[in-house]
Amino acid sequence: MAQGVIVKAVSGFYYVDDGERVIQCRARGIFKKEGITPLVGDQVKFSRVGSEGVVEEILPRTSALVRPPIANVALVCIFISLKEPDLNERLLDRMLVQAESQHVQPLICVTKVDLDADKQMLHHLQSIYEPVGYDVLVVSGKFLLGLNEFQAYIAGKTCVLTGPSGVGKSTFLHALLPEAGIKMGDVSQKIGRGKHTTRHVELFRLNPHTFVADTPGFSQLDVTNMEPEQLQFWFPEIRTLRESCEYRRCLHESEEGCAIRSALDHGNLSDIRYGNYLAFLKEVREAKNRRYS
Repeated sequence: MAQGVIVKAVSGFYYVDDGERVIQCRARGIFKKEGITPLVGDQVKFSRVGSEGVVEEILPRTSALVRPPIANVALVCIFISLKEPDLNERLLDRMLVQAESQHVQPLICVTKVDLDADKQMLHHLQSIYEPVGYDVLVVSGKFLLGLNEFQAYIAGKTCVLTGPSGVGKSTFLHALLPEAGIKMGDVSQKIGRGKHTTRHVELFRLNPHTFVADTPGFSQLDVTNMEPEQLQFWFPEIRTLRESCEYRRCLHESEEGCAIRSALDHGNLSDIRYGNYLAFLKEVREAKNRRYS
């Protein structure tokens, strides 16, 4: 049997890249009986049936995301703009928490730095996220900025590109892979959104061992089954400090002896990040109350 990677799944068909061509495949009926769904990113074995193929086996996964549904992702590249649309730390933190909660390494890709003439906004963003341990990379598809650095960073990995509409991720993907033929649109001045919206997950092969995907839906933090005590683990700076809290089940709101509150009071914790933690904590609590109401 041949082996390849599922790069697209549409209407019951799985498109498998074997390194030389992409073959349209169906999945064996046994997968449905066993409740298994092949995912984009799956390494699979398949047999040829005429000009098409049949997925016979799904090889072990290193990871499996729910939103978007994609397997074996090693890196989430979060695209965020400084202007048009304006920098939104709440949305950025939402996507970072989503990556952390799914145990995938995030990379912050900053776009439209040309609109930040004095670089104050860039320095502001770097001052918040680099001390936490996140890498921040300045990129631009329009000006071909950061392409080499980005390719070196993702080499040998399957990564997903995500971010709000209009920040330039599809433009960057087009610069990275012109043959992918990504359709792009200008940002609508009225609603601040891009005209191009990716509607399904699709992998593009950058080289024999590197794949990238432009993905919808990742910015929606799934709090459906999250417990309030879990959220702190998805903020690295809170996760590091929590062991110093006086109470084992401290949620870091107003508890006496809270190490996180102390770090905030002494200027050792970003008030923006902490404020977003509290906002997300409220969402998690409300979701939990709905589950048991």
